[in-house]
Order: sequence, then C-alpha cells, then structure tokens
Amino acid sequence: MDSSSQHPPCTVFFDLETTGLDRSCDLVQLAAVSGSHTFNLFMVPRRPMQPSASRITGFSVRRQRLFLHHRPVLTSSLREALVSFITFLQMLGRPLLVGHNIRRFDCPVLARALDEFSLRSDFQKHLGGFVDTLPLARQLLKDSGLQSFKQENLVKSLLGVSYAAHNALEDVQALQRLYWALKPTANQIQQHTFTLDSLAAASVNH
Repeated sequence: MDSSSQHPPCTVFFDLETTGLDRSCDLVQLAAVSGSHTFNLFMVPRRPMQPSASRITGFSVRRQRLFLHHRPVLTSSLREALVSFITFLQMLGRPLLVGHNIRRFDCPVLARALDEFSLRSDFQKHLGGFVDTLPLARQLLKDSGLQSFKQENLVKSLLGVSYAAHNALEDVQALQRLYWALKPTANQIQQHTFTLDSLAAASVNH
C-alpha cells in the first residue's frame, strides 16, 4: 500500500560558510544533511576572506587554495557545487530546506549564487520551500526563559551538547538533532515556510 501521501515532505538541513557576514560575500562551504544522507563541498572564494570570518571558521586562502585549520581541502567550482546540490535535492524528491537564521542571511546569499549561473528555476523545481528554525524555535520556546536563540545555545540548552560550530557540516548535523527535539507540527512548519521568490518580493516591498 502506498502511504507516501501521509508522509510529510523530506527535510534537508543546510548551512553555508562564507567569506564574511555581508550579503555580497562568497561561499566557501555548502553542507546539507537529511537523515543519513550528507552533502559537503568546499569552494575557493573569489573574494578575500575577511579576517573575522577566518578566525571564526578556520578557513583561509593562499595561492588560490583553500585551507581549513591550515590543512588544504579539496574544492569544487561554485557552479559545480550548486549543480551537485540540486542533484542532491532531486534525489530526495522536493524536500523542505531547513536552516537557522537563513531568511536573513543564507537564502539571499544562495539566491545570488544561483542567479549568477541561471540555476534558480532548476533549483526551485526540486524544492518544497525553506523553513527558518530561528523564528520557529522562538515560537516553540517562547515560555522557556531562554535568553539566546543562537543555534549553539539551543543545542546546548535542549540537547545538553556542545559541537564544533562554524563548520557547516557539524552545524547541520546539530541542527537536525535540534529540529527532531523541537518536534514542530505540520501546521507550525507551514507557518514558517517560504520560497526564494517570496523572499525577493518581501525585500522589494520593504
């Protein structure tokens, strides 16, 4: 019997590491996880790493090579990484892409990269939408007395663990565990779901 109609959409947790915190920054790492499926690619950025970003993430660039904590890492071109990411989403059948504080930062940065290679429509075809766990956690934990809704703090408070924050793969693995602990209902998820197009419309109207 086909019970797929009762199943909620598959969920993919994703995170970017970048050369800085402004929206014109470049991608350095794109990681995602869905259950036991993982995706993790590195790119040599075309913009210089900001010293503050290097300190936080451990990434540095020398002679067109990317290093993580002074060790060279294997890199893809940005276009290759985006195409591979679309293939990863396609394999999971129009999943929801979930991340922490993505509406303000990761989604605009990702949208700009997709637009640069005319990949946005292909990307959106294989996606059910985005969910930002920052407002979701604020809603679910509004009576918890928590002072900070940073992902690290939520993971520490709810799961009692610390992890290597600011490595995109560690971040998404921790976020997946956090999301399962939050147990949002389908209705709560729906309230916080958006698309790249709705994001663009909102920024135009502001």
